[in-house]
Amino acid sequence: MMDLAFDVVDLGDADHPQVGEQAPEFVRPLVGSEYWEDVALSELTADGPVLLVFYPMDGSFPATYIWNELRDRAWEETYDVTIVGLSISTPYEHRTLIGDRGIPYRLFSDPQNGVAESYGVVHDLDGMAGISEPRPAVFLVDEDRTIQYAWAAREWPDLPNYDAVEDALAEHR
Repeated sequence: MMDLAFDVVDLGDADHPQVGEQAPEFVRPLVGSEYWEDVALSELTADGPVLLVFYPMDGSFPATYIWNELRDRAWEETYDVTIVGLSISTPYEHRTLIGDRGIPYRLFSDPQNGVAESYGVVHDLDGMAGISEPRPAVFLVDEDRTIQYAWAAREWPDLPNYDAVEDALAEHR
């Protein structure tokens, strides 16, 4: 039996938007390697499908695994999709993560976790009163902000099924 250096936490079901439903609109700072600016989700979907990836704060091991995997799979080269992340980390922390990990994607900064709340993917952190972060979650959102694929972690840590995400990208190209 493997001795894990962390406890697995049951998060239960998330009350997130489902396939066929409208993705909640939001405006937050969208951080790239050079600068950030306030951007609405609808601005991104106006240019085509968006893979919206919720993840725990920058520096956490799930964030590292998620962004290494997405970078290595390079879906934006195969599929017509814009890939963006979203966490509670600040724009400054995002720029550090982008630089350190060589992430070619932009990341939304949502320190108050309001977007995760509107998407029903909030995870309250044990032992940190009043602090929450998004649980890992992935939404493929089309040009009309209709959700084409939805997944949210049921336990912490839990990572997306990347093959299932890729199947959804291939199906909705």
